[in-house]
Order: sequence, then structure tokens, then C-alpha cells
Amino acid sequence: MIRLELAAVSSAAPTFSRAFSKGSSRYRQLLPTTNSPIVSNLDFFNSIQGNEQIPTYRILDGVGKPLQGAELPEIDREFARRLYENMQLLPTLDNVLYNVQRQGKISFYMTAHGEEATIVGSAAALELDDEVLGQYRELGVLLWRGFTLDKVMAQCFGNEEDNSGKGRQMPVHFGSPTHHFHTISSPLATQIPQAAGVAYALRRTPSRRSRSIAACFFGEGAASEGDFHAGLMLASTIPSPTLFIARNNGFAISTPSTEQYNGDGIASRGPGYGIDTIRVDGNDILAVISAVREGRRRCLEQGRAVLIEAMSYRVGHHSTSDDSFAYRARAEVEDRKRVDNPITRFRLFMESNGWWDADAEAELKTRLKVDVMKAFKRAESLKRCELGELFTDVYGGEEPWNIREQRKELVGLLKKYGEIYPPWRNELAKFKNNGKDLLN
Repeated sequence: MIRLELAAVSSAAPTFSRAFSKGSSRYRQLLPTTNSPIVSNLDFFNSIQGNEQIPTYRILDGVGKPLQGAELPEIDREFARRLYENMQLLPTLDNVLYNVQRQGKISFYMTAHGEEATIVGSAAALELDDEVLGQYRELGVLLWRGFTLDKVMAQCFGNEEDNSGKGRQMPVHFGSPTHHFHTISSPLATQIPQAAGVAYALRRTPSRRSRSIAACFFGEGAASEGDFHAGLMLASTIPSPTLFIARNNGFAISTPSTEQYNGDGIASRGPGYGIDTIRVDGNDILAVISAVREGRRRCLEQGRAVLIEAMSYRVGHHSTSDDSFAYRARAEVEDRKRVDNPITRFRLFMESNGWWDADAEAELKTRLKVDVMKAFKRAESLKRCELGELFTDVYGGEEPWNIREQRKELVGLLKKYGEIYPPWRNELAKFKNNGKDLLN
């Protein structure tokens, strides 16, 4: 077994100029969303001096070789293979469910193409009981924590096994108290101040104060919302152990990052709130693991926020409601997939260590596709939750008058049309007990 140790990092936050001075100009190159210089040292900063550009922390180059002077996180063959399997599972799921949506079998879907290293690397660096507040591309965090393929499909289909929302949420709006994953909501950036509040509650809970943090994921587009500033202000002044992970994937739906801000990305905003900050190559899973582990350590040790900006590129469309080729060239996307694929980069690293080969690659892809298709076919055959679940889990305590009134109105319509009107009868057949639970 090969084990590569991560050297201890000083908790003192260096200045930006010191971090920059350690970088080499030969590593300066065009990243997907910034022309930031590349450095191999893991340095956080909380102040900016001079007008140099914020560097990007990286361990592996584009062909999976460690940079000179880079210190790798603790990793062995078994751990590396688990990382890679989860990275490959994401596009396997995404390809199937994207096509399923196009067939009209689910209403909506969002892929994580191009961001697998950021998502899986972050998940691997967090503890299983850290509270996660995601945006909508963090399915990989749940999968890493043991969320099953059947549960993924149940949520997307909204069938009777959907524990995330009993079929009342849009697809990919996952949630699981068991896995410490707060339910995703559609409004942009709402999870950012919520995460600061969750972390503050953790800090006030003796049994979790020195053990757990809140990790908050969001895109660079969400960082343009007022909730971003409210969340960072709260977490930096209360303070609370919140790890903010900004996925800068280059596009806020159809708006490129170059039109979203004039400053140096999202990382430049961290020092304004006096919090430790780092920019990391989001296509390098080892760099993401190192940065998130160190960021998490600082959150617990200091009891305050840390900001990580992960630079990547959104290869897929924003969602199934988007055609990204209306605002970017198809050739640009294909070039990014070919030149800097995070899955390929890590596979090359594994191959160089003798941990992976072509046979293992073929076996993994075949097995994952079989598993995903099996879960899909099972979910497709299940009915939706009982119709009466429309009115449950909305309010605590005594049920309010308006819910009782709405239920009574629906019951009346069911009695009037449920048996004699074919469209109603066909739709009710999709529900468990055919909607008769409301008539009892």
C-alpha cells in the first residue's frame, strides 16, 4: 500500500503577496474561468496586498502528474479507487436521467458534467456528520455518504419511496436528515445565510461544537445575490464554522463569469469579510481534498467561516431547460472536455501509480451502467405517494383551516370526476391506492 502524507500547514493566514511569491511563472496558464497563476503550495490568505492576481492551488497537472513541490494528501489505492468510482458514477447517472427527462418520464434534471472533482473531492474531505447545504449539483456528496441509487431515482420520479419530499419537490432537489444533507431549494443562494445559521447552532451545541461544521455549496452566479453577502457577514462576525465552497464553473445559466463581476473572481471577496480564503483548481480532486480538509480544520479551530473558490468549467447545459450552445460555441465545450477533463486527470494519476488499468475501467463502466439502469427501471414501475400526502408535513401542530378547506375541495372534485372522467381516472391510477385514501 502506498501512502502519501500531507504535511502540516501553519494556521497563520499568509498575505496574498506571500502566497503569490511562491508560485512559478511557468505554471501560469489559462484556466477555464481565470488566467490565475498556478501554485503548488497550500496557502490560505485573509488580506490582499498589491494588484497581482490571486493564485490557484493545484497538485496534479493536466496529465495527472504532481507538480514540483506539491504535497499530496493522504491517499492509498483503496481510497483512490473509491474516489474514481464516485466520479464515474456521476456522469453515468447524469447521462441516463438527462435522457429520461428528454423522453418525458421526469420533469427536470441538472447534470454535474465537468465538476465531478470538486463535488466528490469535497465530499471525501468532509466528515459524514458535517451538515451540507447544497445548491443543485451536489448529488455526489450524498452518493459518497451512502445515498442509494434507488433513493436517487425515487426523488427524481417522485414515487412512493421518495423520502426527500414525497414527490412534492422538483427532481434533483434532494434532502436526507440521515446523511446530514439539507433539502435543496430552487431559489438562488438561500442556502448561504442558512448555512451560517446552521453552523452557529452547531457551535452552540456542546456535543458537536468541536466536531462538526456546515459546508455550503453554491455557484459563482449565486455569489451575485445579496444572500451571499448576508451569509458571509453573519458567519464572519457572529462567528460560525461555515465552509463556503463556491463552484466557479464559468456560467450563471447563460451569463459568463466575465460579465458577472469585474473583480478577481469570488476569492477576492473573502478578505473583505476577514475570513481565510483560497482558490483551488476544481478539476484537480487531490487539490480539492487538501483545500477542503484544511479549510474544515480552520473552521473548527477558529470557529469562523472559510471561503474556497473551486475553478472549473460547466461542460453540460445548465439544466434540461437550457441550450448552452445558444450562448457558447460547441467547439469550446468539446475542447474543455478533451483538454482538461477532471476524471481523465485523476485516472492518469491512478494509472501512473499502478492502481488502475484498461480492464478495471471497462469493468467499472459496465457495472455502473447496469446498476443505474436497474434502479431506473425499478423506480419507473412504482406508483406515486398517496394523494393525501399533498396536505401533510406542511404545518406543525394543529392543522390550519386553509389546508382543511383545500382537502375538502379536492375530495369533492374526486367524487365528481374521479370515476367518470377518463383524464382524471388515468392520472389517479398513477397514485398509490388510486387516490382513494382521501375518500375514506
